[in-house]
Amino acid sequence: MRSGFSLSLAVPLLLALCAAAHAGSPRPAIPPTGGAFARQAPFVTRPFLPFIGERWVGNAIAYGPHRDGQYPGGPSPTRAQLREDLHLMARHWNLLRIYGSVGWPDTMLSVIREDRIPLRVMLGTWVEPEQRRDSTGRVLEELPRGKAANRAELEAAIRLAAKYPEIVIALCVGNETQVSWSAHRVPYGLLVGYVREARARTKVPVTTADDLDFWKEPAGHALAEELDFVVTHIHPLWRGQQLDDAVEYTGKAHAELRLAHPGRTVVLGETGWATSKIATGDQGKLMKGAVGEAEQAAFCSAFAAWAERERVVTFFFEAFDENWKGGPDPGEVEKHWGFFRADRTPKPAVPAAGR
Repeated sequence: MRSGFSLSLAVPLLLALCAAAHAGSPRPAIPPTGGAFARQAPFVTRPFLPFIGERWVGNAIAYGPHRDGQYPGGPSPTRAQLREDLHLMARHWNLLRIYGSVGWPDTMLSVIREDRIPLRVMLGTWVEPEQRRDSTGRVLEELPRGKAANRAELEAAIRLAAKYPEIVIALCVGNETQVSWSAHRVPYGLLVGYVREARARTKVPVTTADDLDFWKEPAGHALAEELDFVVTHIHPLWRGQQLDDAVEYTGKAHAELRLAHPGRTVVLGETGWATSKIATGDQGKLMKGAVGEAEQAAFCSAFAAWAERERVVTFFFEAFDENWKGGPDPGEVEKHWGFFRADRTPKPAVPAAGR
């Protein structure tokens, strides 16, 4: 952070200034929605409670379990490997976010219960396209495998939320399905249909996760009205920030979303700092900040302190490096967001980011 700048003082001022600027602003039009489940009327939000007993556990971590040679839809981690990861993470964090519900998550949750590990989970439901469309939105082809996969994810999530009520504290339906650059973008109505069904068939708070830019759009405002809380991704590295400005930038962006969605808690579903990048592709064009293990530790230490002070639930991205991600270049950024390397050895950020 820049010397002389206090984010804790700046955020209330920013909120006040933005509130004055937005006073009297009309609510955005609600896009058409699909699905068989009606929106609750009146809509009563379910509180998102990141606590174990009376202890706040909002300094949290995103978890992908796949080790070298493993990947989604292919080889999965064993029960012993999941157990090793869970005990390792529980030394530093007590709240996890995972992105899907089919397959290994049931084993993961059963280990947490069996070993009495002090962990709570925001369970994910992966949502993918059910149709192929052209650039104008015209449907070119139905994708029955996508529809079947989405149904399997939702049914698994509903089952697991009921089976492990003492562990699963929220359900996140879809991840980055609405922002313009998403590789798995789905129609707004499709997502809302799954969100409404999840709320109708579970007792936990329900949300979806998307990029900062989407939550500023009219559709983002409308979608927030369907949710118990909002989950946003703010990656200062992807947004061209230098390390010295990254905490300030992320805190201000979060404050703006709090103002934009005053009836909802705004959770940081992803933020972090990578330890490697390459000079080509989008990361070469968009990432301006220096990367490395020292830089990651500096950002995560500063931001964890801010999140603790401000009581902003923050899922750092992510627990472990995952080499299945990204392209073939071993330095590709998507492989290197972890606080632990793929072999489970810790990077310097681990004690900084943990509780």
